[in-house]
Amino acid sequence: MNTILIVEDDQDINHMLTDLLVMNHYQVKNVYDGSTALETPLEDVDLILLDLMLPGINGKELILHLKRKKDLPIIILSALGDIETKVLLFDLGADDYITKPFNNQELIARIKTRLKHTTNKVYKYKELTLDEEHFHVTCKNEFVYLSKTEFQLLKILIAHPTQVFSKNDLIEQVWSHEDSADDNTLNVHISNIRHKLKKVNPTYSYIKTIWNIGYKLENEKS
Repeated sequence: MNTILIVEDDQDINHMLTDLLVMNHYQVKNVYDGSTALETPLEDVDLILLDLMLPGINGKELILHLKRKKDLPIIILSALGDIETKVLLFDLGADDYITKPFNNQELIARIKTRLKHTTNKVYKYKELTLDEEHFHVTCKNEFVYLSKTEFQLLKILIAHPTQVFSKNDLIEQVWSHEDSADDNTLNVHISNIRHKLKKVNPTYSYIKTIWNIGYKLENEKS
């Protein structure tokens, strides 16, 4: 479920937006001024609805600061509808602009469109971070080179950290029924991932073997 940060000082509008988003199956964080928005953690935020006329730091100033913290889609909500303002905001990094008063269905449609364009997912598990878009894995903040197949296997496991995957499940998802893929092929790739992660963090084994079934992420120190 996507999380949307609402930065809007008008409490009635903020609450109305919250109800609208919850009704459309989004999680919501509410902020009522620019300074608080700047201090809000964005790790689990997927999109920002940003009013321009805010106490403290205004919306125009906030765009650059928020984009530097995390490159999220930002939709501006404002009563200002002149073209010069819109062009300036797009130049600052805004992704979309909707003029108040707005149509609720149009707003939801614009949110859905922006979220569709935000396909990058970053998975975190203990000291591991996997960035899907940039094909980047780190362990304890150190880059770990993985082959394409190793990356896909780790992504499946880290995206579902409590789930046990059978060997057949992993083979079907990664190799798509290729004749060359079998249990031994899978075991070799899992061994390679373990070896590479162990070089960075010798005190932890990230992948656990579930005998006669398959693999899952490890939850205890080895």
